[in-house]
Amino acid sequence: KASIYDSVSEKILKLNPKPGNSMSPESFGASVTEGGVMQIVPDFIIISDGKDLELTLNSRNMPDLKVSRRYSEMLEEFERNKKKGKADKEAMLFVKQKLESAQLFIEMLRQRSNTLKNTMEAIMNRQREYFLVGDETKLKPMILKDIADKTGYDISTVSRVSNSKYVQTPYGTFLLKSFFNESIATESGEEVSSREVKKILQDIIEAEDKKSPATDEEIMKALNGKGYKLARRTVAKYREMLNIPVARLRKEL
Repeated sequence: KASIYDSVSEKILKLNPKPGNSMSPESFGASVTEGGVMQIVPDFIIISDGKDLELTLNSRNMPDLKVSRRYSEMLEEFERNKKKGKADKEAMLFVKQKLESAQLFIEMLRQRSNTLKNTMEAIMNRQREYFLVGDETKLKPMILKDIADKTGYDISTVSRVSNSKYVQTPYGTFLLKSFFNESIATESGEEVSSREVKKILQDIIEAEDKKSPATDEEIMKALNGKGYKLARRTVAKYREMLNIPVARLRKEL
């Protein structure tokens, strides 16, 4: 006679031993290759010929959905039937509700697709110089409000799109939020992006004498000499954001 322990053991054996698999990369728009490397599936693709830009939306964001004509015909047939019984009326109401739900779902997907495309177009146009040539120093200061004002969407909507979507460019695939950056005033009063400053900071460190690497103070002076007025603590913050260690740890014997 089977005991309660046998019954419990049987149920346990049917459980998923790896429930975390439900949070796999595929759930976030990514796939895993045979080598176990996560491969990002871009939501947008930008093509540049050096003069013009072309933007396309990944078809997975707007699948080609249609309502089967069979159900529309079924509803028309119910409506033509003058001798409707109770069952016919209930069936007609059921089909009508399902048709309306399907059409509403398709319309919501279409609106979502338009939101994604309009947001990406606004970002692309704002950072047009960068997307044309791939030079990070061409990136303009850009915050969520800039894109919200351009598209007419709420800042929260722009934030959701930029925090979860990727764009494939001729220079790599990037998360949209990486194109948002604060502005820094130069000596001449011109506003430049913090990403531009980070790129120049990185160039300074790459060109340094590895036997006597530059301190944050020296990097600050070099940036100031190029017209970028930054405090030493800001230089340290940007260096840390680039995952570059302090001078003494960069020293090579």
